[in-house]
Amino acid sequence: QVQLVESGGGLVQAGGSLRLSCAVSGRTFSHYILGWFRQAPGKERNVVATISWIGENTYHADSVRGRFTISKDRAKNTLYLQMNSLKPEDSAVYYCAARDYTGSRDYTDPTSYNYWGQGTQVTVSS
Repeated sequence: QVQLVESGGGLVQAGGSLRLSCAVSGRTFSHYILGWFRQAPGKERNVVATISWIGENTYHADSVRGRFTISKDRAKNTLYLQMNSLKPEDSAVYYCAARDYTGSRDYTDPTSYNYWGQGTQVTVSS
């Protein structure tokens, strides 16, 4: 089992910044992919960014590329999402998720992730 606990959400004005954190614990997850997903009310859960726990492979969705940055601190077992130039449409519950490399090779598909955090609310006011 892998446990994921997000923190860092909140209310921010448009143009502002937030940094989300996700504490990762549990079984060995060195061969895992971790990701940030978000879900707004009435909408599907979509990928924001993904990163390999080992190595430097990252992916950022088009909607956030250039504004958000996913990163990790392996010494602290923590995943981060730095969010800059926030827009009202970025408002959503943000989830941290983890999966291994077996199964689907579509790492942007939320249904391929086995482990999820409880989510943290991000609200961007205009």
